[in-house]
Amino acid sequence: MSTDRVAAEPHNEAGIETGTEAETAGTGAAPRAGGTPGTEATPGSGTPESDDATESSGHRGKEGPAEPDQGTGEGTGREDSAEPGRADGSEAPAVSEAEAELAAQRELAARIEQRKAERDGPIEAGAKLSGPAADLLAAVRAVESGERPPAAHFPPPAPEPRRPAPATPVRPTGAAAPEATAAAAGPEAVAAVRAVLTRGGAPETLAARAAEALGEQAADALREDPWQLLAVPGVAPEHADSFARALLGPECGPGDERRAAALVGWLLERAALRGHTALDAATVRAALAEHAVPDPDEALQSAIAEGVVLVFQDALEDTPDQPAARGTAAEDAEGEGEPEQPVRVLLGLDRYALAEESLADGLGRLANAGSLTGEELDWEPATAGAGSPSAAELIRSVAGHGLVAHTGGEAARAEPVALVAAARALGLRAYAAAHTPDGRRRLAAALDDAAAAVTVAGLLAGSEGPGRDGEGALALDLIAVLDAPQLDVESAANLVESLADGSRLVLSGDPGVLGSAGAGQVFADVLAARMCPQVASRTPDPGPIGELVSGIGIGELSQVEAPGREVVIVPVRDAGEAVHRTVQLVADSVPRAIGVPTDDTQVITPDHGGSAGTRALNAALKERLNPGPGRFGGFDPGDRVGYAPAPGRTLPGTVVSADAEGLRLDCSGTPVLVPKDRVASAVRHGWALTAHQAAGLRWPAVVVVLPGDAGRGLSRPWVYTAFSRAERHLSVVHGVDQALPRAVAEVPAQERTTRLRTLLRTTAA
Repeated sequence: MSTDRVAAEPHNEAGIETGTEAETAGTGAAPRAGGTPGTEATPGSGTPESDDATESSGHRGKEGPAEPDQGTGEGTGREDSAEPGRADGSEAPAVSEAEAELAAQRELAARIEQRKAERDGPIEAGAKLSGPAADLLAAVRAVESGERPPAAHFPPPAPEPRRPAPATPVRPTGAAAPEATAAAAGPEAVAAVRAVLTRGGAPETLAARAAEALGEQAADALREDPWQLLAVPGVAPEHADSFARALLGPECGPGDERRAAALVGWLLERAALRGHTALDAATVRAALAEHAVPDPDEALQSAIAEGVVLVFQDALEDTPDQPAARGTAAEDAEGEGEPEQPVRVLLGLDRYALAEESLADGLGRLANAGSLTGEELDWEPATAGAGSPSAAELIRSVAGHGLVAHTGGEAARAEPVALVAAARALGLRAYAAAHTPDGRRRLAAALDDAAAAVTVAGLLAGSEGPGRDGEGALALDLIAVLDAPQLDVESAANLVESLADGSRLVLSGDPGVLGSAGAGQVFADVLAARMCPQVASRTPDPGPIGELVSGIGIGELSQVEAPGREVVIVPVRDAGEAVHRTVQLVADSVPRAIGVPTDDTQVITPDHGGSAGTRALNAALKERLNPGPGRFGGFDPGDRVGYAPAPGRTLPGTVVSADAEGLRLDCSGTPVLVPKDRVASAVRHGWALTAHQAAGLRWPAVVVVLPGDAGRGLSRPWVYTAFSRAERHLSVVHGVDQALPRAVAEVPAQERTTRLRTLLRTTAA
């Protein structure tokens, strides 16, 4: 690869340049630039970079609130498609949709409780522990038995008389879909909330969001428990404290148990935005102390007793770099036998706990399915014509197992495509599901059958795919889910519960990309649990971009030969120059030198804020590519936008027009109407996106912008995801100096705290 440096245009650049004086041992040479040297990167691969309500990932970041999670608010959204009436094999009676949903929820809850009852009791660990650990372990056993923890478990000083519970319980932040909640909270409810907010000195602009989060009785709930304001996206504890002081006066204090309960729920919701489905009890206790809760232990005990959170024991595992710590109480226990396995105490919200329980049960059910072989299904011709050894191995695995995991890069997507094509040729109802409409389009082209390609969201909503049978299950025999790392735990639970007994599920994806925007790490947990066959593709991604990305996946930022200018680097000194060079690349250099039109070139940057974040880049690109006054809520016809119909889903589109009903978009040929009240929260300019928004999407050309202040937010999965979005050409506007090779070599994916891995191993055992 050429090492000539260039300052502007890719037609003079041959590839990523590598510094010789700052090599990282074992990582290959690192690109050099004139930017400020980066500092040690902070692991952040598990945390989407969003910072306001408009990011599709639904995560809160540096400068604003997160978009409400489009869930149900009651932890039951993933059971909407469960199968009523199927437990005893009888036909489901003709009931309304609402009755069927309630029956499905009751059946699922009963099945989970039955499995809990049949499971062996909790590990008898911590018998000689004392203090908070012993208290929490006692609470575990009491809660799992269905009893309220007795006072003997928690011996605090005599408490003051407990205030009555609020009329409306604390709900997860943004737990319901905006469309549904907006309809539920009418103008009268919003007006009542506005009056309470005004009395408490809170901004009136929070009224609609508070009514959405808390429902029709939001005003009464806030009067009785002002800290429920924490359920509103963007509200911080200090804001809720100020509101509570204004409403309650001298009665308000930092030790108020209503405040503690709301803080516990808020902390766990914040953790969910970072991908965790549960948190270690010690972590929650420390966070409560940071928020001036006088007695964090008592606060946790009260939250557990009130049912704000659930408490679990999770067995710790030995890892090569960090063995599980075994306390002396277990090691020195009298008697014979192996030392007790150490455990950690986890706290979680019921919606994620139920989702993980349901998902573990459903995956176990699928994994135990019989083979799809016999005289009527001859897979051998399909394996012979599969096109690659990996595809043949995948077909054989699916023929014999109900659940299969498949890993590989972009080129490996051809293998599940070959599987679906072979299954359909055998007469099976087989489908391939992607995470985005762009992924669905590419699948349809590869399959040469648009009907066989769906998105996960469209499949579950019934707008795509085969629909459901008379018992509510998806009418299919096999589903291959590509982009599996983008599956959050609630979507995965909903999907698995919708599959009938005997169906086949293939989870396929690239383990190197960023994880899901929602809570959980389903694909990683399934791989780690090793409860099903795993097929690792041996099909490498082609070309210089594929070679570069493959090296990043193993922690090496390697030199690559790029004779066709497939990979170039544009060194910059500061953020201002980064913005200037980016506009030049998109508007002039890439179309002229590479032949990729501006509309097919995507800019990716780490953050929304900052001098070279998506806001600054989109403003500069709009001024150059589509100047206008922004007369439609900041948008003009022809603007490129990213529309977020739900957290974790970004639909690239173009503004067509606007009218009294809202903003009209064209999203990959599909007309979309965004209501006026949702434009500000769901639509942003889309010439520049974050890597999380870009996950599951691909463009002919990609410009990755790395300004000098981005070093601490970089990680190997972020770089891997951003660079691998390019099909033909990748330009790197590089100003982070050694922070880039350091991130690739030293900052792996951030582990998320979940219970699914343990549940899957228990199910498999």
